[in-house]
Amino acid sequence: MIKNLLNLFFPQVCEACKNILKDNEVLLCVSCRHQLPITNFHFENSETVKKVLYGRVKLVNATALLHFSKKGMVQELLHNLKYRGHEHIGAFFGKWLGAELGSIEAYRQIDCVVPVPLHKSKKRRRGYNQVTKFGQEIAKALNTEFNTTVLKKTKPTKTQVFKGRLMRSNHDGALFKIHDKQSLEGKHILLVDDIITTGATIENCAKELFKIHNIKLSIATIAIAD
Repeated sequence: MIKNLLNLFFPQVCEACKNILKDNEVLLCVSCRHQLPITNFHFENSETVKKVLYGRVKLVNATALLHFSKKGMVQELLHNLKYRGHEHIGAFFGKWLGAELGSIEAYRQIDCVVPVPLHKSKKRRRGYNQVTKFGQEIAKALNTEFNTTVLKKTKPTKTQVFKGRLMRSNHDGALFKIHDKQSLEGKHILLVDDIITTGATIENCAKELFKIHNIKLSIATIAIAD
C-alpha cells in the first residue's frame, strides 16, 4: 500500500523513454528493455573490443554489454548515469553483466576489479564516479575484490567521447598513476569503464597497470561506440 502511494505521488519512470513504470518493471519499461542493443560479445567470444585496442594493449578478455550510437537509447541512459546523478543505472548494468560474466569460466579467473578513476576535482563536483556501482556489482558477482586505490587520475580532462584518437592521444599520457603495486602482482585485473570509444582512456590506464609485475588484464564496459 505504501509503495502504491509513493508511486501515485512520485511515480518511477523508465530511464530511456520516461513512461511510468509498471509494478514489475525496474529501471526500464519492457518495451525499452527489448530494444536495448545488446552485444553478446562475451558469449560469442567476439574480438570487437580487443580490435579497438589492437597493437596498443595486450588483453586476455574484453567485452561491452551494449552498443552505443549518438542520440540513441544508450546515450540517454549513460547521460542519466554520468550527469544526472542516476547511479542506480550503473548498479543495474553491473548486476546484469556480472551475472553473465559469472557464467563464463574465463571471467571467473578475475582476481580484482578496478574502475577507471575520476580526477578528485571532477568527482567532488559530480559527487560520485559513474563506474563505481557498475564495478562493485561485477566484483560481487565474480566473488572478487573491488579496488579503487591502485589507480588514480592525476590530471583533470574534459569529456572526450566524440573526439578522434589523435585528439585524445595528444593529452599528456601521464594522466594516471598506480599505487601499492605489490598488492596486485601476478593478479588478473578486470578494468571497467562506462564506454569505450577510441580506447585512449583504457590505453592510458593499461600503461600504468602494466607497471605491476606479471599481471594479466581484461576489460568490461557498459557500452562500446559504434
